[in-house]
Amino acid sequence: MSETMRALLLRQHGGLENLELVTDHPKPKAKPGSVVIRVRASSFNYHDVFTVKGMPGIKVPLPVVIGLDMAGEITEIGEGVSGWKVGSRVLVNPLNKKKGLMGEMLDGGMAEYCLVEADQLIAMPDGVAFEEAASLPVAYGTAHRMLITHNTIKKGDRVLVLGASGGVGTGCVILGKLLGAEVIACASSAEKLEKLKAMGADEAINYKEVDFSKWAIEKYGKPQRRTYEGGVDVVINFTGGDTWVPSLRCLKRGGSLLVCGATAGHDPKEDLRYIWSFELKVIGSNSFYEDNLTDLMKMIAEKKIAPVIDAVLPLEKAAEGLRLIRDREVIGKVVVTP
Repeated sequence: MSETMRALLLRQHGGLENLELVTDHPKPKAKPGSVVIRVRASSFNYHDVFTVKGMPGIKVPLPVVIGLDMAGEITEIGEGVSGWKVGSRVLVNPLNKKKGLMGEMLDGGMAEYCLVEADQLIAMPDGVAFEEAASLPVAYGTAHRMLITHNTIKKGDRVLVLGASGGVGTGCVILGKLLGAEVIACASSAEKLEKLKAMGADEAINYKEVDFSKWAIEKYGKPQRRTYEGGVDVVINFTGGDTWVPSLRCLKRGGSLLVCGATAGHDPKEDLRYIWSFELKVIGSNSFYEDNLTDLMKMIAEKKIAPVIDAVLPLEKAAEGLRLIRDREVIGKVVVTP
């Protein structure tokens, strides 16, 4: 059996041209407390773009195989591992408790095989495909924790989702509809808006052509300080930057602004008057936990939800898949099958 494998390797930070598909990367061997999985599917997240570019304050041990999210079959079991067997279908929680994120601080899923600690494994139920499972952790897991774990959305709420076409965004649209909300999805093109409507969004706004905050006020009325009339109940904002204050403006009295990231800037202009005048709640949500992923896979198995997958690519086209994520040319997830 070959001791090498194909892998998408990052040797130095910079542009996507620094990603190299190699055929002679050492195949991992099981160590005590760990297993080796045959990666059947691995999905990209915008975090992978940041990893390639390099992030201030985070020293990535290069070279590294990128890719946080992955699912596959166990091929080798290390000493001291119990409760698993060769052939088990597993989803991997990308957080290694000792070293950090897969695909960043240690080799990730864009390879034929990957070494994983046993406590990162989550059993996949029947009826869940590898591509579906690999779509979940960073995107759908984050959305699930923000909406369901924190109990932030109730039936009938008007929920405006910024960045609705990405992984977290599509997760918020799907879960928001499952919870009975009226979902307003914001995206950047007519094609994306059409797809968001097809997946259940009640309204779809092109934020490049329309001021989403003014649209919401014109549609639902100006928020009132003495009553609960006007505005939307919830704004989901993981973009930050210039969208922050407009998000505050269109929230009704007692409304919530949900935050799980800041892809457009973490230090936005603030206007505290809206927060106290309209008794607004700013609710942060960080990452995801195993229960989020287990619940999501159960939802898939029961046909309650289906992750939105824009493209499934071979490992040879993985770098192009990350470009699609970087340039925001997709709806939902890009999955690679090594």
